[in-house]
Amino acid sequence: MLKILPIAVAAVAAVSIARAQAPEAKTAEQVYKNITALKGTPADELQPSMQFIAASLGVNCEFCHVPGKPEADEKGAKRTAREMIAMQNEINKASFRGRTEITCYTCHRGSGHPTNVPPVLESDAAPHPAAAPAPSTAGAPTVDEIIEKYVNAVGGADAIQKATTRVMTGTILFGGGETSIEVIAKAPDKRVSITQMGGGSSYTAFDGTAGWLGSSGRPAREMSAAESAAAALDARFELVPHLKEIFPQLRRVRPEVINGALCDVLMGGGPGKPPIRLYFDRNSGLLVRMVRYAETPLGRNPTEIDYADYRDAGGVKIPYRWTLARPNGRFTIRISEVKTNVPVEDSRFAKPAGDVK
Repeated sequence: MLKILPIAVAAVAAVSIARAQAPEAKTAEQVYKNITALKGTPADELQPSMQFIAASLGVNCEFCHVPGKPEADEKGAKRTAREMIAMQNEINKASFRGRTEITCYTCHRGSGHPTNVPPVLESDAAPHPAAAPAPSTAGAPTVDEIIEKYVNAVGGADAIQKATTRVMTGTILFGGGETSIEVIAKAPDKRVSITQMGGGSSYTAFDGTAGWLGSSGRPAREMSAAESAAAALDARFELVPHLKEIFPQLRRVRPEVINGALCDVLMGGGPGKPPIRLYFDRNSGLLVRMVRYAETPLGRNPTEIDYADYRDAGGVKIPYRWTLARPNGRFTIRISEVKTNVPVEDSRFAKPAGDVK
């Protein structure tokens, strides 16, 4: 014990020094005007909180805010929103030990005005159709077996280790239109996607340590902590084989049916990690869906990614189509060409010092 104590003291001192050297994160009221209900919230969590409210009520910013003057208190809906945030916080504090169990969506369910009266029947059909029985957990595989089946399904551990880079080109479809995209990935955790939009390029990148965003002719900006954590997951060259390292709290939960296929489901979490659910087709062993959650002071914003069209790419099967959906948007990426193990310099992932080219 006497030998361990100096090491522990040194570790605490190192953490204290690191905290002293790190820039202090600003609160919402230090960055934005007229913050009351969310006072003390980190500034980079304010916009995700607003997105959570908008998605929960099925509204846009103008429902509560005066266009061009978001700090104004002229709209009654904004005053009501503050009262509802206080009510939500009080309920969660009094009934759920401070856990965010009750949210805006609990009552609103996508409507600006929650309904407190049950609806009448609108047909002669049975009021409560028989629900399909939940899939049984009896005989379900373990966490290790699910991961091992996936590894074998995509080509095996040796093939996975041999792949170190991928350069993928294709199209991104959104809002009825489409444009070209290039995705460059390098093991173990570097990735940049480059989309051509409006005559310029848009970048989303993770350099192995932090994420950044940028577009042609403008300075790049660092991602928020929540954005960077999500980008780190996307940047993992092979996520599934390393799940137990990334998520110390990884467990199997009840199977679910996704697009008609029975899936084994893993749920992961841990300090500083976004909660995550992964769905593996029980027949093929392939990953067909990932849902990750970004925490906000008001609730969790989900991002759902569906993977499909698995094909060989340099000895390893990868999805050539993935669809990303959030409460406020959805797009699909279709890959047409993949080059494996081509030289890729680390500088491709680094945030530019000046304007993005």
